[in-house]
This record gives sequence, structure tokens and C-alpha cells, in this order.
Amino acid sequence: MSDATFLKRQALYLRPDPARVVVRPFKPTTEPRDLNPTDKNRANHVVDRVLALDDVTAASLLADVVENFVGRHRDLLAVFEARAGEMEEALQAHKKFSQVQRQLVGAYFMHEYSFEAAALFNPSIVAHPDQSGAPAGGRRFILSLRAVGEGHVSSLTFRSGVITAEGQVSVDPTTRFAWIPRVVSRTSGPAGDTIDLAFHPGQDISEHVIFPITDAQSNGIEDARFVEFDDDGKRIYYATFTAYSGRAIRSELIETTDFVSFRMTPLSGSASRNKGMALFPRRLNGAYVMVGRQDNENLHLITSDRMDHWEGGQVFLQPKFPWEFMQIGNCGAPIELDEGWLLLTHGVGPVRRYSIGAVLLDKRDPAKVLARSREPLVRPIPSEREGYVPNVVYTCGAMRHNGRIILPYAVSDTFSNFATIPIARLLKTLEGV
Repeated sequence: MSDATFLKRQALYLRPDPARVVVRPFKPTTEPRDLNPTDKNRANHVVDRVLALDDVTAASLLADVVENFVGRHRDLLAVFEARAGEMEEALQAHKKFSQVQRQLVGAYFMHEYSFEAAALFNPSIVAHPDQSGAPAGGRRFILSLRAVGEGHVSSLTFRSGVITAEGQVSVDPTTRFAWIPRVVSRTSGPAGDTIDLAFHPGQDISEHVIFPITDAQSNGIEDARFVEFDDDGKRIYYATFTAYSGRAIRSELIETTDFVSFRMTPLSGSASRNKGMALFPRRLNGAYVMVGRQDNENLHLITSDRMDHWEGGQVFLQPKFPWEFMQIGNCGAPIELDEGWLLLTHGVGPVRRYSIGAVLLDKRDPAKVLARSREPLVRPIPSEREGYVPNVVYTCGAMRHNGRIILPYAVSDTFSNFATIPIARLLKTLEGV
């Protein structure tokens, strides 16, 4: 069976690009307290070898490194100097360093990482905080994507683009460069560290890459579901995401007002121990409200008086139709319509095939389901079923624009595309319950 007849694919494919790289600290040569004795000795041996070079040879070697990599990264010498600064404890055991020696040591303890070499998928979309330059009747947007590189480590990256009045989507070109933000502050709390991050103002948003920082995130920042939240007239962009350590998962929160500075906060409470939480775009009856899946099968409605703590929840949606018999989950933040809350869902059917559907919830009481999809809106079609995880279409969030739903979606956990859906026609296909 095909997709809904009114769904229009854009054929705007965003594919992983292995040429996009960041420079990261090279492990295991980090601070001595993080190393076993063998690795500490190895780090010290490298420093000794650098210090044994005469000044001319050291300068020539550093110049060669810069020449080799300068077209791939900005401000390389500053990056090397910053890395040496992180290793002050290791450098104290040696004699005084010249600036060239410090930068050369920093270079030895860095490596390039191709952060989207394997996949670029599970997108979510929100209106850009800066609408200057948007076409008449159109809108600028920011797209977040899950990028996967070597070792199947997931990070968070971004694109910007434009939607025309007629619903045509275009994505701005990416720059050659990519950056990991600097850590501005780190505050310990009972659930874990809250971390403030900042990129350089003026960088293109496609350069921004948020890579795992904490132990809880060490194997991935996965599936960010962004929403433009109305906090009593103040606009804040929030996203829940899955932090994966390689052994355990938990939900965490990221917030920003400008996509330059970010705060990452771990969530606490029983409801935060699972994946796939999505925040409503405003408070309801004075409470924050999430949709989540706590039992790997059904959708729950969860409320809280705090953004960082979530307990319990009530089941409001269960699998009903064959395309979702195995499980259902949300596909991003609910979208407010005059008729109610439109919640995009994913369902898992035979042969673990993922499809995207929709549910309409009551405006005042979102635990009340008004209507839902008998058939999916988007299915894996033959041209979009092959990839790292076959037979999957998935999204982490859509947006409303001029009577349409703008739907970015991932294909087989490998690349991403866009579709548009007329809201009026969509609502007519939903079946009342």
C-alpha cells in the first residue's frame, strides 16, 4: 500500500557527508587522572619527544601540520593551544614550554572525527529565531539532525532553510567547517551535571555540532525533539533527547533561545528513564506536559510542575491498527491546531516496519483522543527502504506553516527527506474514536 495520496515528497535528500569533520581530544592521552599508568607514560613519552626537537624542526613541523589541516578547520593554532591548556597537569612534569612546543603537543593530542560519516537522520524542525530575509508569506527554519560517525556515536547537528508561502522547502548549503562548542560552566546536581555550552557568535548554524560530553552521553546524544515553547510570552526552544552511555539510557533536556548558547540538563523522575519524551509547546492548566512511552508499547501523558522532573503518567493511546500492533511512539512535539492537538506518531508493524501516522487530541484535555489514522501517512516505499536499519521512516518533529504540516523525516536510519501535508485533508482522513 502507498502513502496517503495528499502527501507530497520534496525529494530534498540530506545525506551523510564524511568530509565534514571536527577536531576532538585524542584518547587515551587526556589528563593524567583519567589514564592508567601505561597511558600516562605514553603521554609523557610523546611530550618528551616533542621537547627533544630543536626549535627550527619544531616550528617546521607545526607549520606543516597547519598547512595540512588549515582548509579543514578554523583557528587551528588556537585549538591546539586550548588542548595544551587542558593538559596543564601533564605538562607540569616537564620543563618550560615555548608557544610552538605547546601548540605542537596540543596537535599530537587531537584527532579528526567525521561526525556524520555513517548517518544523518531523525530530524526535527522549528521556526528560526531570526526571520529576517524570509520570503513573503514564507518562513525560515532550523532543522536538528542526529549525526552518526565512527563507533556509532551520535551527536546533534543543525541546518537552516526556507519554506515558501506555497510550501516549497529548501535547505541552505553547509559550510566546510564544523565546531564543537566550548563548555562555559558545569554544575553538579543530584541527577547529574548541568552544562552550559556556547558557540562563536556569527558562525553558520551548519557548523554547530553538539558532541557527547558527560559519561551518561558518552555513546550518543540521540533523537532530539525540538519545540518552540511559549513561556508566558517568552520564546524558548527546548528539546528532549536520549543520552546513551553504551550501557544505559535516560532522557535529558537541552534549551536555547538563539541556537548559539545551550544548556543541557539531566531529567529526573521515573518517567525520564525511557526514550521518546516530547514536550507540549506551552503549559496546560498551569502544568508542563509531555508525551512519552514508558512501557515500550503505549503512549503516556505526563505532567509536572518542574521542567526537570517527571513522574508517572497515564496511558492515553494504545496500538489499534495492524501497522502499529507491535508498538507506538510519538514523532515529536504536538502541534496546536484550532481543532485540537495534532500528534504525529510512529507505529511498528510486521517485519519491524516503521510508519508515521497521526492522532488528534482534545485541546483542553489532551488525554482524550478525538481521532486517529487508520492507515499511515508515510510508509517506507521501495526507493526509501534500504539503509542501516531497513524499512523505517521516522521523524522527531514537524511544524505548521500556512495550512500545511512541514514534515522532515528519516529514511532507514541513514538519510533524511521532507514531505508536506495539507492539514485540512489530513484531518478529514482521521477516524473518530
